[in-house]
Formats: sequence, structure tokens, C-alpha cells
Amino acid sequence: MRNYRDARMRLAGLCAGETDDIAIMATVSQELFASFDGFDWVGFYRVVQPDLLKIGPYQGGHGCLAIPFDKGVCGAAARKGEVQLVDDVAAFDGHIACSASTRSELVMPVFDRQGSVRAVLDIDSDQPAFFTREDVRELSEILDNSFAHAWQDRA
Repeated sequence: MRNYRDARMRLAGLCAGETDDIAIMATVSQELFASFDGFDWVGFYRVVQPDLLKIGPYQGGHGCLAIPFDKGVCGAAARKGEVQLVDDVAAFDGHIACSASTRSELVMPVFDRQGSVRAVLDIDSDQPAFFTREDVRELSEILDNSFAHAWQDRA
């Protein structure tokens, strides 16, 4: 089990009162990437038009620049508005291989105040079955707290 306490506390301080979603994404990406061994790529894909994600702030190797909602793990998370916890990306129908080293993936939708998906948090690992439901619970709390003030004045 990974200890999220320190990362959660640092992010709470860094993101407190922040309303700029890109600043929050950059800060969360960096903190998670630096805090956990096995998180080989951490970043956000932003909803930029209906049914299309574009890369946002990230840490790690190059990511895919654009992902349609009907492609890959990130697209599934955005399309369904549901967490995608994938133990073996090779077994995921339609997986997009942005990196050949990725073996497992966790993608979490980020919602605005109206309940619309505004982005997804994508975390890749080179280890199979690396992510757990505990990661989902802890990261959900981090996302909720970090984005608490984002998108206040925007629909």
C-alpha cells in the first residue's frame, strides 16, 4: 500500500484556493510523479471539444497529443465518466500505446461543478496490476481537494 499522506498534505497547501485548472494539473502531476515509485507517467488530458482530449500538464516521457473519446483507456474514462483501472493494457480493447513500456494504467475523470468531465488524470506503470482500489480512493480525495476551487466562474 502506498502512503499518500505526505503528497496529500503538500498538495493541499500548494493548491489551496487556486482556481486555475492548468496550474493545478501541473502541480498535481509533478507531486504524484515525484512521490511514488512505479508511477512512470502522470498527467492530464483536457476535454477541449466534444469527444476530444488534448494533452495537458504531465511528467514522464512524451504522451499522445490528442485522444478521441472512443479510443484508449483515457477516452473510455472521459466517455463513461468512470474510473478505468486496467491491470494489463495489452488486454484492453483499443488501448493506445503512447509508451511501449506501459503495462498497467489508472485513469480518473475530473469533473467540474456541473458534473461534466473536464479532464482525466492518467497514471501509467511499467508493472502489471500495479494500481488498486485504494489508489482510486486516495487519488479521488486528492483530486477533489486540489480542484475544489477550479471552474467556479466557468460553465
